[in-house]
Amino acid sequence: MNRKLLDILCCPFDKSDLEIQVIQETDSQEIIEGLLTCSTCQRYFPIIYGIPIMTPDEYREKSLELPNLERWGLEMHTKTNSFKIADSKTAKELE
Repeated sequence: MNRKLLDILCCPFDKSDLEIQVIQETDSQEIIEGLLTCSTCQRYFPIIYGIPIMTPDEYREKSLELPNLERWGLEMHTKTNSFKIADSKTAKELE
């Protein structure tokens, strides 16, 4: 994902600005892995293989995203259908 895309992305649920934490980036500043978070609705949107996963909750698979979140030290709410970060870590604390 190109960093310029961050200027136009917003939360698909409430249209708020998104915060980003880059996990892996190339020398040419292409984001390979990262986490976009919305401080308003507390949802997260992972960036995997350079692709931001921003589909509605009902079309996302928790089982596919869970390995990356665990590797990044995060947990998600498992009892609800929403994709919200379960612990108190924010994207800034992943650094």
